[in-house]
Amino acid sequence: MFTGIIQAVGKVGAVSPTSGGARVGLDSGALDLGGVKLGDSIAVNGACLTVVGLATPRLAFDVSRETLACTAGFTPGAAVNLEKSLRVGDGLDGHIVSGHIDGIGVVTRITAEGDNRRIAFEVPRELAKYVARKGSVAVDGVSLTVNAVDGCVFEVNLIPHTLAHTNLGVLAEGAKVNIEVDTLARYAERLSQFKE
Repeated sequence: MFTGIIQAVGKVGAVSPTSGGARVGLDSGALDLGGVKLGDSIAVNGACLTVVGLATPRLAFDVSRETLACTAGFTPGAAVNLEKSLRVGDGLDGHIVSGHIDGIGVVTRITAEGDNRRIAFEVPRELAKYVARKGSVAVDGVSLTVNAVDGCVFEVNLIPHTLAHTNLGVLAEGAKVNIEVDTLARYAERLSQFKE
């Protein structure tokens, strides 16, 4: 489990095909690797991955074909948001993020508003129903508040801190991002399918 509060931005290194998908290496940047061991979970652009190689500051992950098919960002040289898994006693400053990517969104518009940026993302129709104004969404693993929704497009407002400390500051129109909708919305839908 994660919070969507990014701890560092890393960089994807070598991506090598394996029989089950790919082995992805990355430079962990400023991520504190103290206490990290093989088998631990780290969110990479929001995708919960298991550490299979650790040689500070380098990390390696085995990424399945399924994960590669429903995520974006595992391109050599790409900047990726990193967050270690939540531990008992840690603060929950963002929202509950599972690290299970629901789909890929596309940046449709970026508008400067003073020092902030308002960014619009288009998501697949099957995900749009889970995105609500003033609700939470994780974009490339970053916990964000939805400011507006229009059909399959939602907008967020990024403050200077988020722009400077995540990879969202370098987004351009047409960029693909990982989307995880609010877990509570998915459970609410499932519960509503059952009538007493």
